[in-house]
Amino acid sequence: MKIGIPKERQVNEARVAVSPDTIKKLRSQNIDILIESGAGLGASFSDDLFLEFGATVLDTGRAVYEQADVLFKIRPPCQSEDLDEISLLKKDSILIGHMSALSDLELMESIAKTGVTAFGLELLPRITRAQSMDVLSSQSNLAGYKAVLEASVEMGRAFPMMMTAAGTVAPAKVFIMGVGVAGLQAIATAKRMGAIVTATDVRPATKEQVESLGGKFLEVDPEIEKDAQTEGGYAKEMPPEYFEKQKLVVASHIQKQDVVITTALVPGKKAPTLITRDMVESMPMGSVIVDLAAEAGGNCELTKSGDLVKHSGVSIIGYNNLPSRLAEDASTLFSKNLLNFLLPLLDSEKGTLNIDWQDEIIKGSLVCKDGVLVHPSLTK
Repeated sequence: MKIGIPKERQVNEARVAVSPDTIKKLRSQNIDILIESGAGLGASFSDDLFLEFGATVLDTGRAVYEQADVLFKIRPPCQSEDLDEISLLKKDSILIGHMSALSDLELMESIAKTGVTAFGLELLPRITRAQSMDVLSSQSNLAGYKAVLEASVEMGRAFPMMMTAAGTVAPAKVFIMGVGVAGLQAIATAKRMGAIVTATDVRPATKEQVESLGGKFLEVDPEIEKDAQTEGGYAKEMPPEYFEKQKLVVASHIQKQDVVITTALVPGKKAPTLITRDMVESMPMGSVIVDLAAEAGGNCELTKSGDLVKHSGVSIIGYNNLPSRLAEDASTLFSKNLLNFLLPLLDSEKGTLNIDWQDEIIKGSLVCKDGVLVHPSLTK
């Protein structure tokens, strides 16, 4: 069996879907690894390093697509200036990666028509057995960490309290909106850097997690929040009256904050607006907002996807794909997620895949098969 790893062709994507350690483990299963030349450079993995660990480096992405039985991808195939990846997908081949399936139905339909069997690891069920395959968690963890670092660079003031002969520097006040994996890592990072941290989330169960990391939880409406989580562990879309109340609570709190990091996402839908123009204008001069939902429309009304904007002295960071700014670690973790998904499917004796199509993980992550979309969220 041959696993192919083409170069990621989306703008500002530095990650690669394999690491040297993953290559080593796959080679131990007698699997051939085909990598497009230069695919790992953005993550500090050279072609020579990949060769050293037993991979075969091919000159072009076309060669990878033509020869591979299974494709590992960070992002879904796309039509770029130098290569139409979708047209190269082979019938009966297998594609595994973060497919962004709920965000682009038209793209998923195009991929399905090629006959490829595609798995989107962002769709994995929230069960214990799938945790080691969860690309959302591995990448969000890094995004939460990087968000705090980006804020600290832009703010121009120190995070921890400092006692000096010239006077005392007050600690920064950091407010985290959305306590998923990214939010929890942002809380932990900001606390390690010495900030005073508060956080809020629609799910009341996160209060204990926030407090365990040394943060203070800001409640909005405990009654509505009782029913704010799906059975799969994701946040539900909240009713309009909740957001009205949230705006009032947040508007009062945000006036005193130096840094606000927003992480609120609803799968397959536009990100909810949590910070209005008026709230931004009420914040202290020199404060910073980092909007981790920028690609999904943004949690801040003034966020510009992929850019940094300033409004009334407040910096609003809307950089897309923060994990790619930590490409080496992000690639290493992502490739382990892919490996952990693939290994249970391997028939090591025959060197082929033996997929149980009734398995909960397979059913939950399968995007398309036999030329049609099959995931329930895409066929409604």
